[in-house]
Amino acid sequence: MAARMRIAAVAAGGLALAGLGGAVAFHRAGEGPDGAATPYSREVVDRQGRLLRPFQTDDDMWRFPGAVGEVDPLFLRMLTAFEDRRFASHLGVDPLALARAGGQWLRNGRIVSGGSTLSMQVARLIDKREDGRTMAVKLREMARAVRLERELGKQRVLDLYLSLAPYGGNVEGIRAASLAYFGKEPRRLSPGEAALLVAIPQSPEARRPDRHPEAARRARDRVLDRMLLAGVLKPEQVASGKAERVPVARRQMPAFAWHASGEAMAARPAERVHRMAYDRTAQETLEALLRERVRALGTRLSGALIAIDHRSGEVIARIGAADPLDHERQGAVDMTRAVRSPGSTLKPFIYAMAYEAGLAHPETLIEDRPSRFGTYAPANFDRGYQGTVPTRVALQMSLNVPAVALLEAVGPQRFYARLEQAGIRPVLPRGEVPGLAVGLGGVGLRLADLAALYAGLARGGEMPELVERQGLPQPAGRPVTDEAAAWHIGDILTEAPAPDAALTGRLAYKTGTSYGFRDAWAVGFDGRRTVAVWVGRPDGSSVPGITGRTAAAPILFDAFARLGPPAAMPPRPAAATPMSHAQLPAPLRRFGPSREEASDTRDLKIAFPPDGVRVDLGAARGEMEQLVVRTTGGRPPFTVLVDGRPAGRFGAQRQANVLPDGPGFTTLSVVDGEGRSASVTVRVE
Repeated sequence: MAARMRIAAVAAGGLALAGLGGAVAFHRAGEGPDGAATPYSREVVDRQGRLLRPFQTDDDMWRFPGAVGEVDPLFLRMLTAFEDRRFASHLGVDPLALARAGGQWLRNGRIVSGGSTLSMQVARLIDKREDGRTMAVKLREMARAVRLERELGKQRVLDLYLSLAPYGGNVEGIRAASLAYFGKEPRRLSPGEAALLVAIPQSPEARRPDRHPEAARRARDRVLDRMLLAGVLKPEQVASGKAERVPVARRQMPAFAWHASGEAMAARPAERVHRMAYDRTAQETLEALLRERVRALGTRLSGALIAIDHRSGEVIARIGAADPLDHERQGAVDMTRAVRSPGSTLKPFIYAMAYEAGLAHPETLIEDRPSRFGTYAPANFDRGYQGTVPTRVALQMSLNVPAVALLEAVGPQRFYARLEQAGIRPVLPRGEVPGLAVGLGGVGLRLADLAALYAGLARGGEMPELVERQGLPQPAGRPVTDEAAAWHIGDILTEAPAPDAALTGRLAYKTGTSYGFRDAWAVGFDGRRTVAVWVGRPDGSSVPGITGRTAAAPILFDAFARLGPPAAMPPRPAAATPMSHAQLPAPLRRFGPSREEASDTRDLKIAFPPDGVRVDLGAARGEMEQLVVRTTGGRPPFTVLVDGRPAGRFGAQRQANVLPDGPGFTTLSVVDGEGRSASVTVRVE
């Protein structure tokens, strides 16, 4: 018996040497590693590289490139201790393991264990040969393992194992397995999770926990016991690992930013990794919020939301539907890109243009009474009227008649052109030209465009180009109004009454409801973020009773709450001089003068700054800012003079920015196209 064992040992040693010799022979023959052509799942990731949504490979696999640095070190210690304890020292083939395998072969007359190293397993995974039990295949694996280690090194070989190890069904690689079975990245694994991921590749179909949970549990526990004997785990770790429940079903892969991810893939299908400007935490949080709130509102409803860091223009979250997979709610339709009636949400921009042109001021009084503009007779949402109110209050209450009166003065075509100049693509009904109904929702707009417009208000009048992908150049912003008007609008909207159970003064916001209760909107901003929300039915059908205030505004306020503490609003700019109604120039005290007053307003006047006012332009700080000069009356073009020195010309916009020579008293003069002039003296500080 002893003699037979000695013969077996000698034979096993010879087999090991033969295996090494065969490996070298194959190596010298030029058989090299490939694997570079292995297809991997394409990924859409957020600004920090966190997975938003992966896509299966063309062969319908979930497979991601593995990397040692992205896997829990405990798993790596358990893997090498269980599969290849001399991995760090051998050259791709382990002679001792081969000797053991050879002895088993001689004793049993067949290959019981192949003595495979991790490098040999990688060679087999790359080669994808079905029959791995013949001597010829083993020699081929040895040859490739030697070359893999020589050309790639230990870490890259281990990376390939982490990428290609089979985990049952269409799951390959540890990252895909950890996502499929635990719903998380493999950077942090418990002892039980790590042991299960070590055990499955040995027999991936028989040990799939979603199909054979008991077999998976037994295999996991055997790994845990081996790790105790090897000194990798402590007894308490083994006990806790065995107490863990084995997953009995596969989890869905992450599917955040569903529409945006699909859009990115379609735009650049050849890219494997698409890096977005999004923040996964914000995206995940706001998706859960929108889904929960829209479901509570009723059936067939959907919702959309977009959140922007308006300082950079980066989109931090975009949700095209409350539930993309809900066919009843038409979740496949991306409502951030759909053209819908914006209701009253464009009113702030009418007021901004009126303030900018010197036609009104937040404290200017305006009439809210039954009025007719040609054949157009707008009415308020509640069919009531407020009488004479400051334009500030008219905007906060979203009164329709004052908005239409200001739009008539601004000019609907000019208002429409301003939107286009800002890069917005408003859509009119076929065959129509911009009219007064534009201000009350008689134009089509996308949620993304509306969010960009409000981001422009938040940025002092400069609308950002929205950035959704990282690595692209930051486009220049486009003016939507001037700094003073933008600040006034933000200040007014900050005091708009908040929805029930929310605090007024936290953010500047506006709601809108389209005709026939088809669309509910809410858009707002603080000092850092702009958020826009839409709720309705994608097919455009009516939802009786739905309004921006009751359906969209609560979602807006909750979205800001979940994004973190509100950021402080920007300070008042020098051009937005605080003035009471009594301090306003006569032409700005009341909008819509009587006929007697109208004859006087044909005369050229400087509406801003008022005569004798002190203007803080930062002279004491050594940073002189420009002064806004606005006019009423007269005929364009206008020439503005500073202390008798020509300082610029302007036309129908009725305003110009000038730079005084320094602190002290400055005389501002304006001469119109017919030679009429007006002057004021201000004190610059």
